[in-house]
Amino acid sequence: MNIFEYAMKMEKDGEEYYRQLAQQTTNKGLQTILTMLADEEVKHYNAIERMQTKEPHMTKTTILTDAKNIFVQIKESGESFDFDIKQTELYRKAQDIEKESRDFYTAKANEVTKEYQKGLFLKLADEERKHYFLLDNIIEFVSRPENWLENAEFYHLEEC
Repeated sequence: MNIFEYAMKMEKDGEEYYRQLAQQTTNKGLQTILTMLADEEVKHYNAIERMQTKEPHMTKTTILTDAKNIFVQIKESGESFDFDIKQTELYRKAQDIEKESRDFYTAKANEVTKEYQKGLFLKLADEERKHYFLLDNIIEFVSRPENWLENAEFYHLEEC
């Protein structure tokens, strides 16, 4: 399996994992964010697939801004939250996967010979860093939802 096939497999696995997480949560906002993360993995997969035959094009992501807007909606809804501690563990696992992906793309950027491939791998590494940051916010939210929303900690999402 070459690095492109391996990278595509990682993205496919990530997509499936986020879709499973989305099905397991009862909070509509979190379902939306997790589905957005799954869709981001599909974009990564497609960009890597295109890289094998031509210069890739990767669309600009708005996931952090979109997630921030969803957290604003969650706060404004005034609903109460009761999350299972197991959910936190699942999000931490997803976070570990994002870190591994970031490290993989950073390393592979130094191995490829074509500049456009290096550029895409570095962009993918940055995307995975953003996903890690978003998951960190989800973990904080699930761990202490009322405090997290009251302190408006999600307002710094776009700063990543």
